[in-house]
Amino acid sequence: MDKLFILALLAGVYIGFGGQLATTIMHDLAPYLGAGFSKFLGGAMFSVGLILVVIGGAELFTGNNLIMLPCLQHTPGCTVKGLIRNWIIVYIGNFVGALLFVVIIFGSGLYKTTNYALGVAALSTANAKVQLTFTEALCRGIACNWLVCLAVWLSTASDDVTGKIFAIFFPITAFVASGFEHSIANMFFIPMGLLLKDVSAVVEKAGLDLSHLTWSSFLGNNLLPVTLGNIIGGAFFVGTLYWYIYLHDAKKTK
Repeated sequence: MDKLFILALLAGVYIGFGGQLATTIMHDLAPYLGAGFSKFLGGAMFSVGLILVVIGGAELFTGNNLIMLPCLQHTPGCTVKGLIRNWIIVYIGNFVGALLFVVIIFGSGLYKTTNYALGVAALSTANAKVQLTFTEALCRGIACNWLVCLAVWLSTASDDVTGKIFAIFFPITAFVASGFEHSIANMFFIPMGLLLKDVSAVVEKAGLDLSHLTWSSFLGNNLLPVTLGNIIGGAFFVGTLYWYIYLHDAKKTK
């Protein structure tokens, strides 16, 4: 359990690295290259997070939704109880890792970059996320982890590092550029915004209504529906459907 938790903590940090890099790249790019291409580059940079998880080795809740497949197959040692235990431990570990990285990045003062423009971008991202409706957050969560789990699924088709990176790169770029919602990434993005909400220089430059940016809105309006959506997208649309397509009939004929 202790090693599983540490690996989950590392994954939370790795996804934070991707989030910080994407924000840094995107924060002043749109006026020069357009909003669409800016999001594309941000998505490309965010893929670093899952690359670190898959290649470096870590436990990510969204990717672990794929454990549904061996669980349905009744693989020895894989039970529903074990699946839920894994998800709970990894989810908490991811949360702790993401918050740890938030503290590190906030303490670095990098939000002051480009005369606080980086901080404004991070604050704006967090503020927008907590204002999604439940349905919007749920659907964006479904689409997100459909692509994330496909990235993990595709990466298993390659035996070399380069192939795994390419398999991860395009689906992750697609989910970020499209504006979908990733529960673990939001454990970095929104708490960062909550800390920046208390930085007067950032708030003044942002000029936003931050009344919705609270811990309760983060947990109830965003994290809950996004997490549910991530489970549907990953555990059902990838794990369950691919189990049914490739393994269900084979199991019955044995």
